[in-house]
Amino acid sequence: MERVVEIEKIKFDNEYENSLRPKSWGDYIGQDKIKKNLQVFIEASKKRVESLDHVLFFGPPGLGKTTLAYLIASEMNTNIKITAAPMIEKSGDLAAILTNLQEGDILFIDEIHRLSSAIEEILYPAMEDFRLDIIIGSGPAAQTIKIDLPRFTLIGATTRAGMISSPLRDRFGMHFRLQFYSQGELSKIIQKASFKLNFACKEDAAQEMAKRCRGTPRIALRLLKRIRDFAQIHDEDFISKERAKYGLDELGVDEQGFDELDIKFLQILLGAKGRPIGLNTIAAALSEDEGTVEDVIEPYLIATGYIERTARGRIATPKSYELFKLSPLNTGLFKDTNES
Repeated sequence: MERVVEIEKIKFDNEYENSLRPKSWGDYIGQDKIKKNLQVFIEASKKRVESLDHVLFFGPPGLGKTTLAYLIASEMNTNIKITAAPMIEKSGDLAAILTNLQEGDILFIDEIHRLSSAIEEILYPAMEDFRLDIIIGSGPAAQTIKIDLPRFTLIGATTRAGMISSPLRDRFGMHFRLQFYSQGELSKIIQKASFKLNFACKEDAAQEMAKRCRGTPRIALRLLKRIRDFAQIHDEDFISKERAKYGLDELGVDEQGFDELDIKFLQILLGAKGRPIGLNTIAAALSEDEGTVEDVIEPYLIATGYIERTARGRIATPKSYELFKLSPLNTGLFKDTNES
């Protein structure tokens, strides 16, 4: 029996309306440059009465790539079908998805860098000519069948843009790199979300959470829900700054937004006394796979200047030594700079 590809079709029903995702550009906070450009391109496509060109979003996880795809579908007043690259294993899987699209539909493929080269080859004519070339049979009896596809928009999302092949990347008409959010933007996101959750959050409490969520809305919303739990268990009707600080401390999130894994990562680099350490060594020491280290842990530490990525490996910056009250010349990992 042929495997069924899991795919989600969304037409902005009640489930979407009740989620914390923004439902319009006015609700969407942050990524102003991307938002402004997308609005122009969407309006131009609507004036021409044609599908939007293919879009590629890339950047660290949790910054809103999927949310932007939803908003594009909403603005284009069309359906969106969602799948992930690892689930498209065979050409038949992709053919089933593409042949079920309707005119103007949006296909969102998450982690698109994980598509196999064979699947990419089928995707090229689909993106360029809206045509599906399928080979039936093998050897001298093999035949190629061409199937016309409705004009659709492919939105690809990835956390590792460098792993996308050049032919695939070049077929996207728009490339957008999502940036980490500022504390002010995150504070607004938290307060908007608290309103949707029907549980008030004081401005100073939202700012406290915004400081510790690594510039990432997904983490901000996760922390908000957990702090709400702490407040409700103490029979409080809103989140105060004191309760926010208490909850964040209990969750093991420090004032820089670092958790236990981040601290251990930095300690490994500091223990190397300035020598670069390779990714595989760090991953083994953390008991994590290299992809998690490279995609989840490192981007924020690099963006905030705590580590540097070099050709020989990762090294700690003076900012990391300062965080642990260490001197780069000290031999002991936790030797205080005030010691004589």
